[in-house]
Amino acid sequence: MTTAGFAAVPHVSRVAGRVRVPGDKSISHRYAMLAAIADGESRLTGYAPGADCAATLACLEALGVPVSRGRTVITISGLGPRGLRAPSAPLDAANSGTSMRLFAGLLAGHAFTSVVGGDASLSRRPMRRVIEPLTRMGATIDAHDGRPPLTIHGAPLRAITHHPEVPSAQVKSAVLLAGLHADGRTAVKEPTPTRDHTERALEAFGGRVIREGDTVAVDGGQRLRAIVADVPGDISSALFWLALAAGTPDSDLVIEGVGLNPSRTAVFEVLRRAGARLEPTLQHTAGEPSGSIRVQSGSPASFEITPDDVPLMIDEIPGLAALAAMQPGVTMTVRGAKELRVKESDRISMLARGFAGLGIRVDEYEDGFSIHGGPPSGGEADAAGDHRLAMAFAIAGSRARGPVHITGADAVAVSYPGFFDELDRIARG
Repeated sequence: MTTAGFAAVPHVSRVAGRVRVPGDKSISHRYAMLAAIADGESRLTGYAPGADCAATLACLEALGVPVSRGRTVITISGLGPRGLRAPSAPLDAANSGTSMRLFAGLLAGHAFTSVVGGDASLSRRPMRRVIEPLTRMGATIDAHDGRPPLTIHGAPLRAITHHPEVPSAQVKSAVLLAGLHADGRTAVKEPTPTRDHTERALEAFGGRVIREGDTVAVDGGQRLRAIVADVPGDISSALFWLALAAGTPDSDLVIEGVGLNPSRTAVFEVLRRAGARLEPTLQHTAGEPSGSIRVQSGSPASFEITPDDVPLMIDEIPGLAALAAMQPGVTMTVRGAKELRVKESDRISMLARGFAGLGIRVDEYEDGFSIHGGPPSGGEADAAGDHRLAMAFAIAGSRARGPVHITGADAVAVSYPGFFDELDRIARG
């Protein structure tokens, strides 16, 4: 039960049945932005219902894009290449780092000045990694100490080959979006593969993407065409239910209609290392693969997330931490994940502090942490305004020996507004 941002977590003794999760945030952002610069009217079913993706739609409307919100379908009338119009006020990305970074790329080639800001949490997040390549392409971006708000002075862009030092799907996406409006071929050479939602979305809209080894590129001057598409369920949201079922004895759960993009499913192998039994079933393969996942509890085991694992599952780490915290005798160690410190919160420190409040020991490192499993004794955890921490504490807390309360629980509205209602339903069996 939640009241004004405060949640009492129900106890869960067994997980069974079927669950659907909201539409994928990453895909929703990208489909909406590409629809805005495509020719024609796009219809998106299953668009993510959370505050982050709502912020993207509001920003598009402020840029002159007609957006219609139906009960189940979002309709976006595209304005074509460089068709966006100068906003009359600063754009508000709210809590969405994805919106801010991708809009920076989208707006860099438009011949007007725009300001993109957000809430207090977003205003603390570093943006230099996206400012640097867009500046090399010809845009001018003003920011205080490399942090939001960003003042973007659009300009004619030149193609570059970008070599990011830190793998980032958001930075890659911003550069590729800018590349659509650049003169020549823009490429990103990745040190480690990252999720490929932008590449798949571009192809869905009729764009051409060049993939050669560890390099992905686009040619400037392409025209995109509108689409009619379903957004699959968000695997990052599904991960919390996977963790709950994997860590609760005698559980057998099916998650339906969820995205199974290969660049997002590396987390399945980590779950198996932790003892879960997983059976993904691929049902739709065009564009973004999707299907169902059956998860059953197994024999709990200690597990690690290595630096090589991190780029493909950075958003799933809080859910995996919940799985470790639920189970006695289990240790989870994460290294090479310093990026967690610049998410919606410092997810390393705040995760350690929150689990400590529930009676779980966490050793904190500069680039990760170790969790020494529970189950939690009970207590109170502060989600620190971070939707993924709120869900992680709730999942772990559902197996606690005593009552668990979460402050800042309303942060789940960023990605999964109905999360606590679904948890209550599961708890009732």
